[in-house]
Parts: sequence; C-alpha cells; structure tokens
Amino acid sequence: MTQPEPAVMIRNLTKTFGGFVAVDNVALNVKKGEIFGFLGPNGAGKSTTIRILCGLLAPSSGVATVAGYDVASDPESVKHNIGYMSQKFSLYDDLTVEENLDFFGGVYGVPAERLAERKEYALKMAGIAENRGTMTRLLAGGWKQRLALGCAILHSPPVIFLDEPTSGVDPIARRGFWDLINDLSHLGHTVFVTTHYMDEAEYCHRVALMYQGRVIALGTPRDLCARLRSEENPEPSMEDVFVALIEREEAAA
Repeated sequence: MTQPEPAVMIRNLTKTFGGFVAVDNVALNVKKGEIFGFLGPNGAGKSTTIRILCGLLAPSSGVATVAGYDVASDPESVKHNIGYMSQKFSLYDDLTVEENLDFFGGVYGVPAERLAERKEYALKMAGIAENRGTMTRLLAGGWKQRLALGCAILHSPPVIFLDEPTSGVDPIARRGFWDLINDLSHLGHTVFVTTHYMDEAEYCHRVALMYQGRVIALGTPRDLCARLRSEENPEPSMEDVFVALIEREEAAA
C-alpha cells in the first residue's frame, strides 16, 4: 500500500552563515495531521529550520518540501499553503482584534466572499469573539497569543508553523493554547511547533530534539523517555531525556 505524501519532508538540510553551521544535515518527515515538536535550547537551530521551511530563507544544501512544494525552487507556493506564527505574535497593537483579522485576511489573500466566515471561525476557535472590538494592545498575553493563531489560520492552511508560540505567557495560557493546537490537529492540519519548554513535548505526537544544529533524537515522547528509564529514574521526564542527551553529545565532542 502506497504511503501518503508527508506534509513536511526534509532530506540532508543544511544552512551555513559563513563558517557557522546553523542547521546541520537534518532529515525527517512529518505526517499530515501530526503535531510535531522541535525542542531544544535557544540557538539550537530550531528557528532557522522553521524559516527555511516557510520559504523565508534559502537552504545552503539539501532538500525540503512543505505541502508538496519545494522550499528552494517554489517558496511562493509554500507561503500560500502555510500559516506562520512567531514568538512575537506579529500583531498590530493600534488595531482592534477584528481589524487585525481583516489585515491578515488581506495578507493571506482570503477572498472577500469568504473573509467574514473565516473571521468568525477564527474568533470562535480562539475564544475571543467577545473581544472583536477591543484594541489589541489592551489584550493580555494569552489572548494576544490566541489572536495571533487565529490570524495564522484565516486561509485554512494545511501546514501551520508555530515558532516559540508560548514564550512569555503564563502556564495556564500555555495549556489553553495547546488545547487549540490539538483541535487544529483533529481537523487535519499539520502543526509544526518549536519550543524550549521540555514539558510541552508531552503534547506532541512526535518530537525532534535539536542541539547545535543537529537532530540528536527523534521519536514519540513516550519512546524517548523509555530509553532513559532505569532503577534510579523509573519515570524520566523529557527534561531528563534532553539533559542526558546533551551531556552525551558534549562528552562525545
């Protein structure tokens, strides 16, 4: 039986800046409808990889496709088939919630006849319908986060990239945001999310742990934790796993 085409395919992806290797020979597939986590400390290469996959940065070598489109040869088609949300949320504070949605609807080319319907969906999905007339600068961090996600999915993209989306928001807002991510996955969207919060790995179907530009482990959170299980630590956390893997990499170096 033929395997379905992956939503994201990466083969030997490398990005260098002069003599610095930011992404080092990364290879993996992400399935349609999967919540895939890119975990690692700041500077590990997660955001650089995301920028390549979004068609914003050309790879130095290797191949990557998103929603079937090559990121190097057809970045414009990639951009039309993804939603992107950065850790700074990219919102306009001097616009209302609804005006931000109108603006991003135009950016993503949502047809005028569909925009009202898509706005209502985004408002309802994010739980901010009652705030549609509120100035964005007056929203708490967690609500801005929800609005930014609503803006990113206005055009119903098959693949959504979330780059450190929970950075700087409180734990309750973080957990509520992951509920929204799960809802999107159930609707068939592929969600590719980067984070340096190790506990958020538990919300992903699979994760890749990055360190110094390389993927040092790949698998389900349960499988990765099982590899570290011992009499001394019968229930290791993802943080335990990551620390152990980094120590192993540093010892090998």
